[in-house]
Amino acid sequence: MNNFKAVFVAVFLGAAIIVAAVIVNSKRPTPRAGYENASFTKATGKCAACHRRETAAVVAQYESSKHAAVGVTCLECHSAAEGQQPVDHKGFAITTNPTSKNCAQCHSTEYEQFARSRHAASTWAAVRGTADFTAEQIAHGEEYHKGMVDRPANALAMLEGKGAIEAGCARCHAIGQPNPDGSIGTCTECHSRHAASVELARQPATCGQCHMGPDHSQLEIYNESKHGALFAMQRHTFNMTAKSKELTSSDMPVPTCATCHMSGMDGLKVTHDTTERLSWTLYAPVSQKRPNFQRGQDEMKETCLKCHAQGGIEKIYAEAETVVKATNKKVIAMKKLMQDLRAEGLLTPEPFDQPIDFLEFDFWHYYGRTAKHGAFMGGADFVQWHGNYELLKIMAEMEEIAHQLRKNKGK
Repeated sequence: MNNFKAVFVAVFLGAAIIVAAVIVNSKRPTPRAGYENASFTKATGKCAACHRRETAAVVAQYESSKHAAVGVTCLECHSAAEGQQPVDHKGFAITTNPTSKNCAQCHSTEYEQFARSRHAASTWAAVRGTADFTAEQIAHGEEYHKGMVDRPANALAMLEGKGAIEAGCARCHAIGQPNPDGSIGTCTECHSRHAASVELARQPATCGQCHMGPDHSQLEIYNESKHGALFAMQRHTFNMTAKSKELTSSDMPVPTCATCHMSGMDGLKVTHDTTERLSWTLYAPVSQKRPNFQRGQDEMKETCLKCHAQGGIEKIYAEAETVVKATNKKVIAMKKLMQDLRAEGLLTPEPFDQPIDFLEFDFWHYYGRTAKHGAFMGGADFVQWHGNYELLKIMAEMEEIAHQLRKNKGK
């Protein structure tokens, strides 16, 4: 009799639980019920059902992503975060333009590191100045990069015009654009929107979408260097999808941009602050030691030690710093020439309205930077032919213009 009662009670409780579950599930918003599992979304979910017809590549990219593999659904990334205005999309309240704030809901450490890097606010300010930032965003950026956020709009970009800015400058500098929700930038500049790929972010070509050309020739320098040549030869043997905190030199025995500036190779600290391991302000007309000079240099040298002997590393740094100091001297001499011409009333106050203004800009912004980056990254041709040779040639041109301006003064 007691056994019968026990069975009866168990059956009764089980039935009650099932009924309760059905009632609770029926109270959920109908569009979301049953579509929280990534594998189900892949097969028959509402997002995939429509987008497989309308934007099939988006679904294919998502399905091959780590997000899909670990059960992160479309809705979890597209749900409106704090400060975002949701829109109704076929019964779902979503944001159609996720920002770094959405990513930060799971990747808060990575976002905080990114937000204090040169990739963040200072990158957008380099084009637009302070116009688009809140006071809090300016203060945060200035804390880490003094004078790089609280600055005027780029005079050359303004002269080039809206079209050049939107289709040119902003395409790269948007990595640090402030968003209406208060966040800075977008992670998808490096990781791609739906693939959310670590492998893509580790590709030199990904960095090279912005870090290329005459004013910051990092991709071309890398491709010329021994690192780049070895990467091109051995790329097919790499494990480019290895977890960041578990990455070893066996996975990637040749460095990419991410290896040196961000990775946790063989136990090193992982970071999304691409400036942590830098020691000089190579972007500046006259390069100075960064506030974190010694720490940045020590951390980069520690990365180099994964492949190189200490003596070789010290030699590379010594040679590179010699180039930096010599380039600084050339830029200072050029700047003095321009200051003297302005003091003599031979130049107009408006920017970029005389040929010599463009020569001044090219001198430090193109060839000075190129020489310094080439020295640190192993690009001999960029130190010399695309760097110092051009500096000598342009200085000769500027001195001749100065001579003619002085000669014609008063005529």
